[in-house]
Amino acid sequence: MSVAIVCASHTPLMYRGPASTETEERVRTAFERLRSFVNEFAPDYVIQFAPDHFNGFFYDLMPSFCVGAGAVSLGDWGGGTGPLDVPEQTALELVDHVRADDFDVAISYRMSVDHGFVQMWEAVLGDFKSIPILPIFVNAAAPPVPTYRRARQLGESVGRFAMHSGKKVLFAASGGLSHDPPLPSIKDAPPEVRERLINGRNPTAEARATREKRVLEAGVLAEAGKGPCQPLNPDWDRDFMEILRSGQIWRADALDTDKVREAAGRGANEVLAWVAAFGAFSTGGRFEIEQEFYEAIPGWITGMAMMAAKQADTTH
Repeated sequence: MSVAIVCASHTPLMYRGPASTETEERVRTAFERLRSFVNEFAPDYVIQFAPDHFNGFFYDLMPSFCVGAGAVSLGDWGGGTGPLDVPEQTALELVDHVRADDFDVAISYRMSVDHGFVQMWEAVLGDFKSIPILPIFVNAAAPPVPTYRRARQLGESVGRFAMHSGKKVLFAASGGLSHDPPLPSIKDAPPEVRERLINGRNPTAEARATREKRVLEAGVLAEAGKGPCQPLNPDWDRDFMEILRSGQIWRADALDTDKVREAAGRGANEVLAWVAAFGAFSTGGRFEIEQEFYEAIPGWITGMAMMAAKQADTTH
């Protein structure tokens, strides 16, 4: 059956952090083009790989991968709240399939998801509730994170499931590219921050406001070329996008999570989600890139990227 893919960066600072009007317009236009792509493909459902930012998953129990048989948006950073339209039976069948391929994924019947999952759909479609989404969490923020090889292999297993489903499936990923948000490490965190990383569910409005203020301030400093965030790395971003574009997703196996973090920032391993999604998409054979966008936006602390592709026409 036919498959397609859309991937996009997310950032809590989108349209909030400092950026020129022209930059904001280019980003909006790119998301509008993705909307046309998604609407034209008209998928039966989406399988989305995405990370979390210590909003839904914590160190009290941190899986590498988790399939959502149900999911609820937390509404951080002003996003929408409420349940996603998750095809529960399909999610359970997917879990059985990947287990048969030796992937022992976690499962959640009420996965809490943050802007890492829903922001791209609010930007593309206006509402994450307007399309069925089967969410797959990929741990990219809480070391130890999975290897790039393992993310690719899981994606390929998911892709084989989709290819034999008899449905039109849109693979999706959100995250990255290079970015270095002010994310604490549990190794050297003070006690109160350590506790938040272990069990920070249901923060007070005051705690959430304090956290958001810290990120907004970091965006202003980044726009001015100052710390605490390390600069974006457009060269690294372009090299990564070339791996995706090449159709040789196995090349991503050579990426090392520690080196990615060092070169491209504390949030850059979110591209594990892109690797998983392109691993899934690769099971459909040759493909054609339909849309591509990239702009380094320091004030958003993000190398902002988007890609969309469909299977190549093999009838000629």
